[in-house]
Amino acid sequence: MAYDIEEQEQIESLKAWWGRYGNAVLTVLTAALLAAAAWNGWNWYQRREAAQAMGYFEALQQAAEAKDIARVKDAAGTLLDSYARTAYAPRAALLAAHAYAESGDTRSARAQLQWVIDHGDDALAAVARLRLAGLLLDEKNPDEALSVLSAAEPPASFASLYADRRADILVAQGKRDEARAAYKEALDKLDPAADLRSSIQLKLDALGGA
Repeated sequence: MAYDIEEQEQIESLKAWWGRYGNAVLTVLTAALLAAAAWNGWNWYQRREAAQAMGYFEALQQAAEAKDIARVKDAAGTLLDSYARTAYAPRAALLAAHAYAESGDTRSARAQLQWVIDHGDDALAAVARLRLAGLLLDEKNPDEALSVLSAAEPPASFASLYADRRADILVAQGKRDEARAAYKEALDKLDPAADLRSSIQLKLDALGGA
């Protein structure tokens, strides 16, 4: 096929440009394709992980409702060992901790709660600290309970609950004045319509004094 002079010049110019930049263009295109493939692969992997983790979490819920501690241990163990980076893992640890505590296995419950404190987001870690402090208080270990509660500043939405639990611990330590101040702090930070107000007020009234 014959080309006119202008077309031949364009072809030669294109050849020259490709000879100069062709390898770079191919490198960029290859990198872009590989990045897209990696991104799609990662998303697929995460979706698969989440789906599998959800299955184990549902099994854990069923086991906890049935009070089948052996199945709770298996499901929670798999979630924490194999799916620790999914959102289901810290929730599973909280659920397992509750099941262990109800069964009397407070040692395992504490271990699960500590895992949430170490690996969960701020809100779940705050829940775990409250529960762990409560377990330690029930075990007549108020000093350690207070240490757990004081180790990190709680999110604002947990401030009242933390103050209430801290007051309970201070009562157990015999520090009535500090406990009274903590109960008042809990009331001050609590929603006026919250059901918990009456319970905290009862505890404050029971302390008596100013």
